[in-house]
Amino acid sequence: MTVDLPRVINSSLSLRLVSALAQKVPPKWGYPISSYVAKKISRQQNSSLVRAVRANQWVVNGETLEGEALDQIVTATLMHSARCIYDLYHYIHNVDAINQLVVLDPLSQQIARRPEFDDRGLIVVGLHLSNFDLVLQWLCKRGVKPLILTIPDPQGGRRMEYEMRKRAGVSLVPASVGGLLQALKHLQQGGLVLTGIDRPISGPITRTRFFGRPAVLPMHHIFLATKARVPLVMMVTNLRNGKHHVFASDFIEIDSHPNPEIGLLRNAEKVLSIAEEFIRRAPQQWSVPLPVWPEIIDLVPK
Repeated sequence: MTVDLPRVINSSLSLRLVSALAQKVPPKWGYPISSYVAKKISRQQNSSLVRAVRANQWVVNGETLEGEALDQIVTATLMHSARCIYDLYHYIHNVDAINQLVVLDPLSQQIARRPEFDDRGLIVVGLHLSNFDLVLQWLCKRGVKPLILTIPDPQGGRRMEYEMRKRAGVSLVPASVGGLLQALKHLQQGGLVLTGIDRPISGPITRTRFFGRPAVLPMHHIFLATKARVPLVMMVTNLRNGKHHVFASDFIEIDSHPNPEIGLLRNAEKVLSIAEEFIRRAPQQWSVPLPVWPEIIDLVPK
């Protein structure tokens, strides 16, 4: 019998179990256990989860790795993800401990001190790099008040994560037509909107180039920035020497273009080029559980 690994991992029951164990188990045991589980998962090479991570890592590492070298990258990526999940559930209710774990760079500090409504709205775009969820919830508990666009109608484990973020004071809005209109109004009032840009979407009309290949990624952040006439900034996290460092890019202004469709695409790729730079700094800390380039799944070396 074939086990649907992603479905098991993303079930609410599994996440409740992980959450309960992570809260009780100290790091000296939590980290080895999370690494052991990640190694076991990495061996399930026919699972859609492992195949997606493998394909994504193959592309961001220059499409040169194969065999054991690629296996090691995939294992390292899943081990890092497992550590981040452990840290999230172990520390999420201990703000004082997180204060010692998170390090903000100067621009990130500036954004964290930004008032809820400023003279001009701002869009913060994020990536699935390291422990973005832990840092996000920590920032919201410290008084940062973004409106966050999230996937519509989350189920299973995603629903549990959704409810956990709401309890942390995170203002969540589904990325639907209504949600985008709400975000647009929020930006026009000088508010802060946060959204991820590297989770694949189904059947985009136009594909943006990412690491040299057409990717199935969203462009709603560019639409919002264009309509609201506001800049974007990219914020990411990296694990370094046991601490979660937060880095922000310079502000990114939208470039005008006479053709709206071409302008949308060029600005999206402009933002993705900055994302590439951040990912290249720590490629094994970038983990998206879905294929960003679906057509290359079967091209990746076994």
